[in-house]
Amino acid sequence: MDKKYKRVLLKLSGESLAGSDKKGINFDIVESFCEAIKKCVDEGVEVAIVVGGGNFWRGRSSGAMDRTRADHMGMLATAINALGVGDTLEQKGVDVRVMTAISMPQVAEPYIRNRAVRHLEKGRVTIFGCGTGNPFFSTDTAAALRAVEIEADIIMKATLVDGVYDSDPKTNPDAKKYDNVSFDEVLAKGLQVMDSTAASLCKDNNMPILVFSIDEPMNIYKAVCGKNIGTICE
Repeated sequence: MDKKYKRVLLKLSGESLAGSDKKGINFDIVESFCEAIKKCVDEGVEVAIVVGGGNFWRGRSSGAMDRTRADHMGMLATAINALGVGDTLEQKGVDVRVMTAISMPQVAEPYIRNRAVRHLEKGRVTIFGCGTGNPFFSTDTAAALRAVEIEADIIMKATLVDGVYDSDPKTNPDAKKYDNVSFDEVLAKGLQVMDSTAASLCKDNNMPILVFSIDEPMNIYKAVCGKNIGTICE
């Protein structure tokens, strides 16, 4: 493989881990993702992962519940997903470390930036759970923050659509897909790449994002190779 990137931050949504089940973890789906991730690792790519938690809980859609407490519940949901992905990778012989932004030492390592970088340098897939550890920040923002901290080459955002469109392709058959789009345009037009906090953080730190479809799990490997899939935001 002629890999394009040395160190990547892969963002996996909670929904993608549930597959057609919509809720919980579908381990057949997770296994297909992990097969592609293992292929990247075997080629010498350093892979960090941020997982969402929407397959278990979404803080922002918790109704009248206190938002801070609801977001804390969402962070715990991401920890469940991180452990699930980590275990599946380990079963495939991949060396893994799960790190969480909320301290739970009996379950996972605390997130420490230098330690995370060292894990990556040693070829360990490093999975970041619990978002940023703060309420009111999405796991997209956590992905942007961690990518900048570990000096990743790119954020690879695996989604349920095959790129960034000027409108919702599910409701507008004439929606136009972008091959490349600037962060200025993303922010000005409110394009559904990441939330504005995450997009601004990437813009300010020159961190590109590749948005691509996870419907074909091996797209993860193709993305690392620099294949023309999805949309590049920079």
